[in-house]
Amino acid sequence: MKKLNFKSFLPVLALFLLFKDSLKAQTMDEMWDTRSSGKEHPNIQWFKDAKFGLFIHWGLYAKLAGEWKGKRYYGSGEWIMNQARIPVAEYKAVAQTFNPVKFNADEWAQLASDAGIKYMVITAKHHEGFAMYNSKVSDFNIVAATPYKKDPMKALAAATTKRGIQFGFYYSQFQDWYEPNGGRNTWDFEEGKKDYEKYYKEKAVPQLKELMTNYGPLGIVWFDTPGGMTKEQTQAFVDDLRKLQPKSLFSSRVGQGLGDYKDFGDSEVPSTPIKGAWESIYTHNDSWGYIKHDMNFKTPAEIIRLLANVASKGGNLMLNVGPDGEGRIPEYSAKFLRETGKWLDKNGESIYGSTYGLVPAQPWGVSTSKPGKQYLHVVNRPENGRLLVPGFNGTVSKVYSLIGKEALEFKTEGNDVWITLPEFESGSANTVFVMEYSGKVSDYDLNVPVTVSSQFKENNVEAVFAKLKGNPKIQSLTYSHYYGDWKHTVCVTDLKDTTDEAVFNIRVTEPGDYKVALEYSCSPESARQEGRLKINDQEFLFRTLRTSEFDKKAPLPFIRHVIATTTFSKAGEYTLQITPLQNGKELFRLKAIVVEPAR
Repeated sequence: MKKLNFKSFLPVLALFLLFKDSLKAQTMDEMWDTRSSGKEHPNIQWFKDAKFGLFIHWGLYAKLAGEWKGKRYYGSGEWIMNQARIPVAEYKAVAQTFNPVKFNADEWAQLASDAGIKYMVITAKHHEGFAMYNSKVSDFNIVAATPYKKDPMKALAAATTKRGIQFGFYYSQFQDWYEPNGGRNTWDFEEGKKDYEKYYKEKAVPQLKELMTNYGPLGIVWFDTPGGMTKEQTQAFVDDLRKLQPKSLFSSRVGQGLGDYKDFGDSEVPSTPIKGAWESIYTHNDSWGYIKHDMNFKTPAEIIRLLANVASKGGNLMLNVGPDGEGRIPEYSAKFLRETGKWLDKNGESIYGSTYGLVPAQPWGVSTSKPGKQYLHVVNRPENGRLLVPGFNGTVSKVYSLIGKEALEFKTEGNDVWITLPEFESGSANTVFVMEYSGKVSDYDLNVPVTVSSQFKENNVEAVFAKLKGNPKIQSLTYSHYYGDWKHTVCVTDLKDTTDEAVFNIRVTEPGDYKVALEYSCSPESARQEGRLKINDQEFLFRTLRTSEFDKKAPLPFIRHVIATTTFSKAGEYTLQITPLQNGKELFRLKAIVVEPAR
């Protein structure tokens, strides 16, 4: 994927998605605090409470199913026109064979309801320029250009409304590979001769007005890949559309910081809680649009744990499915979503209407909050059944299982709460316990030492918990293994000099022998440098290992490099300090310190 020609239009933060196959770094403030207007929309509360949405990518690309002229494409199926550089004339001909007669709006909406979905967003027009509704603005649409001759969006809007699901449209407002003046088709149309203002005036704005006029109340208009407009022009664009549906929320990818809530990068969850309204978007397999050879579907357990993790940071998860060219949602998507819904039927109290957890992530899992309650999402049961909630300064009155309301024994020691867990299946996706309390509780605190316990197979001390001295930064790095396989990792970067330090405070709950590994990525030019890990006053020296020949467009590979076997002679707090032993080059990009009991 080539980077955009920034000379063609003003840089916009939300263009992030268009070049995220490049390795890059931004501070967490830059990544996490600038993607919406910061002004709270009066209709935002339903969104904050919803927690679970369904994204649907459906278009002509579904008919191609990841193949063009005998070649298979991997990654994002909705980008096949761009990846294969398919000429407009040839792509237009695909519409003549697109006849999704197996589409059933009620089945889709009922699936969403069964899955516990609270809102649905579907692609009305993706970058390919094809409208999945009856547009009078362009005849490149599902009614005029295909043998199907129906408007599936009408049926879906009605079916979701009947089930109380908020409905919304995705619309790619700048990228349009079908139009001579649309963004980013450089194989048919010369970039420097495009008139973006004409494109907005003649297609994007009129089509958005159709969508906001003809399909009833919309919960969301989900924009994507802005460009071609100044902030003032974007503001006028937003103001004009808001008149049609003032209650509708606009996603932050409308650009220029003018959205109503933050949308993170594809498959990205922040490492720490984010206040305000925000959303994390993931796809169920590896592609957003349908690819018939993409069978890497997330299991129900993976979806449930992802949902809990996103909720524990205060956000919503919008999970994508890609229906095929006949209008069917993939079998595993339907099956696994329904399994997720069964879990939510019993545990939804801990997700819907919750806010971020007050307990930092622990080896056992994460937490979510409601007034006077902490929901403990236990995905790893401690082997001895004794669960620690550290640094909690509320007055706990009772603890019980969410399912069955079975009272549990607990005791408080200072600001620690120790809970005796019942037996439950070790492979359970997520077993939820409720801790009721009174009094004012400290907010989520990164200064609380990270728990390390022999009761778990491994303990991850993540980069976000580092205290830094000198050059180092905590940054979010974005990369991909192949097109569309977006990864986001928070790392400590720029450990360059002997005076630089990354310091982690841990709390060991049981004395004993442990192995300590550094999980990092190291470029060839950074390899073979020396560093030091200090655990209190004990020093361990190491030399960095090259993880791969990578550059700014290649994957960011990680290695777990065991640095030490050490003994923590007693329970208590310890300091882990990492320092380069030479000046000049970055030592590595540190993702985490991994501490495992030596058994």
